[in-house]
Amino acid sequence: MVKSRMVSMTGFASRRGQGAGCSWLWDIRSVNGKGLDLRLRLPDWVDGLEQKIRAAVGAVALRGNISLSLKLSRDDAGEGLSINPGGLDAVLTALAAIRARADALGLVVSDPSSAEILSLRGVANQGGEVSDTSAVLSALVEDLAPLLAEFAATRQAEGAALSAVIAAQIDRIAELADEAVAAAERRRPELQRALDENLARVLQGAAEADPDRVAQELALLAVKADVTEEIDRLRAHVAAARVLVGEKGAVGRKFDFLMQEFMREANTLCSKSGNAELTRIGLDLKTVIDQMREQVQNVE
Repeated sequence: MVKSRMVSMTGFASRRGQGAGCSWLWDIRSVNGKGLDLRLRLPDWVDGLEQKIRAAVGAVALRGNISLSLKLSRDDAGEGLSINPGGLDAVLTALAAIRARADALGLVVSDPSSAEILSLRGVANQGGEVSDTSAVLSALVEDLAPLLAEFAATRQAEGAALSAVIAAQIDRIAELADEAVAAAERRRPELQRALDENLARVLQGAAEADPDRVAQELALLAVKADVTEEIDRLRAHVAAARVLVGEKGAVGRKFDFLMQEFMREANTLCSKSGNAELTRIGLDLKTVIDQMREQVQNVE
């Protein structure tokens, strides 16, 4: 059995840390997405933090809607704390303007808490201004590594679970393809009788019918009823899907495309079946493929 390297786009991690005179709490979560969409909620007074975080997250995640927040406080927050009246007035004026505009548009916006206002730059002078934040940045970047390791581990664990489900669904598609081969073989006498009847109808009362034209029409009917090509393609898609399960890297987009190909063959099989048993197999295929497509949406 091929070992799975599949990664899910669903993951989470949280972590507390302390250093450089600060305490913090990380929280990172992700769900499925078409590409990599990273949304950050960070304190704005640590220079260079956002760039470091974006680079680090991009190294462990290739796809997904990812939200990361950092709550950071200085350990001397209660020492020498004073309000900057000018900065506070500017923030409150801006909040009033936002509220007035929202009311004019019929929108409802929530009011920030006093603590949230206090955390904004320029509102409070906290134990003296920090002109050099390099020590805080270094401490945070160092603590970010184990956070992202835990985050990646949850995505890998979820990916392993996804892999098991998808592998079972691939096996079921392979089984149904084998059933379709057997059903098509059992259908052969019925198909031959139908072709003979069509030939008799074409020739009846058409003594001057063009033999070549008659042969072309019968060949067309036979092709329309033959499902060999669809079954062969289904089996090829099964082989490709099994390779993807064990492939390293972002395979979600490849799986998305493969699911479209699976469904196309199942639809064609149903339309060409002309037989209750073969139609039932085609419908079962569509059900399994649809279920598999839902799982694939979470693959990175």
